[in-house]
Amino acid sequence: MKRFDLRHLKNDFITRLGELIDSELQNGEVGIFIFEVGDFSNVPKSATFIKERGDELLNSIRFNQVDWTLVVKKRN
Repeated sequence: MKRFDLRHLKNDFITRLGELIDSELQNGEVGIFIFEVGDFSNVPKSATFIKERGDELLNSIRFNQVDWTLVVKKRN
């Protein structure tokens, strides 16, 4: 399990999320990604992105007042 902090990317984290899953996680490995909510539409957008990639979203929770955490299991 690896942890990745994407908060510094603000609303532009989706592309980097995919890059990290591809390059830093092995098949079946779980990653924890934290990003700044800013615009709440990023929450469902990130869940849809994970699903469309074929990866498994294990959890999606509010970390604190401004940050959100995704727990993702890499598939394929």
